[in-house]
Amino acid sequence: MSGATQRPDNTTISAPAIHATSESRVREEICVTGASLYQRGYTVGRAGNISARLDDGWLITPTDACLGRLDPANIAKVDFDGNAVSGGKPSKTLALHRGIYARNGEARGIVHTHSTHLVALTLAGVWSEHDVLPPITPYYVMKVGHVPLIRYSRPGDPQVAAQIAALADQVRAVLLERLGPVVWERSVAHASYALEELEETARLWLMTNPRPAPLNEAALDELRSVFGARW
Repeated sequence: MSGATQRPDNTTISAPAIHATSESRVREEICVTGASLYQRGYTVGRAGNISARLDDGWLITPTDACLGRLDPANIAKVDFDGNAVSGGKPSKTLALHRGIYARNGEARGIVHTHSTHLVALTLAGVWSEHDVLPPITPYYVMKVGHVPLIRYSRPGDPQVAAQIAALADQVRAVLLERLGPVVWERSVAHASYALEELEETARLWLMTNPRPAPLNEAALDELRSVFGARW
């Protein structure tokens, strides 16, 4: 049967059913990730958003949704033209997410939170505009890499979306001044892992006095050669 897959019991699943199962799994991944981040204080109230790339469009959390209380059926689905297909009203940051996906073909998931230590870092002063944090731990270098600062504009500003899209194939995260990180990776789960590493590094940086020295060039070279770190 064309466009179908054979079960072990000799019944078949049509291609649309396989696609639906995949979409259902991604919806669940968004909800599980949102709940985990919320329960551990990476986001509060109705702040933050999560999206995922599908074969026929994108899923994105509804506008003003609480990431700790997401309903899989209410996750907004939009087509490749940005038109709403189902679920709730898409987050006001939809243009930002679409721009990242358009520029980076490997990105399959994006997570944005208002994580406490990263927002505090933008208030206290980042290490530099090109690297908001120095390379103080090997896992920050390997799992996150360079993170530039995006100067403050109102949430949902289309100019910010364009600015981030221009960087989307060069880095895997940016830090929005006063608003928090935006991280993209090969899945929603992997984007959240990188975000957690980024937030933990900000916490370490802010809690140490005097500030720790960055890893030296020899150590960075070793991480590049052994692990393929992008630094």
